[in-house]
Amino acid sequence: MSGKTLLITGASSGIGAATAKAAAHAGWNVALLARSKDKLESIAGDIGDGALAVECDVTDREQIRDAIAQTVSHFGSLDAVFANAGKGLEKSGIENGDPDEWHDMIHLNVLAVLYTAHAALPELRKTKGQFVITGSKAGRDHMKGSVYSASKWFIQGLGENLAEEMREWGGKCTTITPGMVDTAFFDEAKPTKLQPEDIADAVVFAIEQPKTSCVREIHLMPND
Repeated sequence: MSGKTLLITGASSGIGAATAKAAAHAGWNVALLARSKDKLESIAGDIGDGALAVECDVTDREQIRDAIAQTVSHFGSLDAVFANAGKGLEKSGIENGDPDEWHDMIHLNVLAVLYTAHAALPELRKTKGQFVITGSKAGRDHMKGSVYSASKWFIQGLGENLAEEMREWGGKCTTITPGMVDTAFFDEAKPTKLQPEDIADAVVFAIEQPKTSCVREIHLMPND
């Protein structure tokens, strides 16, 4: 358990799990947060002593505060956070959409990111650390009736605003904005699209930059 520490939300599968493995390979300690304890422990077991599995519902402010405290207690510091947890919608459009779905999605895609940042910034200030967020191409485009897209537009704005706030004390913020990624987000496999490992490599690239450089956005698109 040496080196810097990265905390990842939504770490039980897909982009989060791939990032945990890539960061560990690069020498980082990783704290893995999600609600699926068994999946987290399996991934942490594969990584080894440099991984900590923490069962956590990131829409619960107390749980995210406790998870960050556990991470700092276990590894000694917090150097970067990857706010990756998010979800889409079953029903599209606004007129025909489901407000209950919107409620749950906004709590995860928007409020949970804010809760994570609010809880993590005091620790990141100590290390002049970095906050990374999973955005989306959908947050850069106007998509007909898409509430999901609107939630990612929020992330696009938050990333730049947070970067300016953190810059005052030497911290950084990066928004990762991928196009279609082959994850469980989609019902069918997308083998020719971006892979979770592609996004993981982008996160590691961002957090491995020298102190003089802040990569504020990485926009990735599938090459097919």
